[in-house]
Amino acid sequence: MPFSIIETSWDEHEAALRELRQRIFINEQHVPDELEWDGLDQDATHFLALDAEQRPAGCIRLLPSGQLSRLCVLSEQRNNGIGTALLVAAEEAARARSMEEIFLHAQTHATSFYEAAGFSVSGGIFMDANIPHRQMFKPLI
Repeated sequence: MPFSIIETSWDEHEAALRELRQRIFINEQHVPDELEWDGLDQDATHFLALDAEQRPAGCIRLLPSGQLSRLCVLSEQRNNGIGTALLVAAEEAARARSMEEIFLHAQTHATSFYEAAGFSVSGGIFMDANIPHRQMFKPLI
């Protein structure tokens, strides 16, 4: 299943990014609106996965702090490389900005996905939006 990844901004693709995150985090995972819409999108660099018909299929954001967050892929598009491609695009952007490390808060069921991409767990399990998470990091230098 072919797809492409574009680097974008909240201003340019807010509707598509909002739709993906609404469907996956709020509707599927029951994340409260006020936690999902945290006010950090305007300053983030966003990456949008588009399927072969140029429809939004997934997204991730890179914050100025080096934190990656809001990685999501539509359920019907999962397990075909989109999540990994989004992660790689965000990591490459962080490297291009001379960031020394990137980090994220992974849902515990996804830690092996991030470990396969070179991230390491740091610290214990904590709850965020009633979902167990682990902090993970990856040095870039």
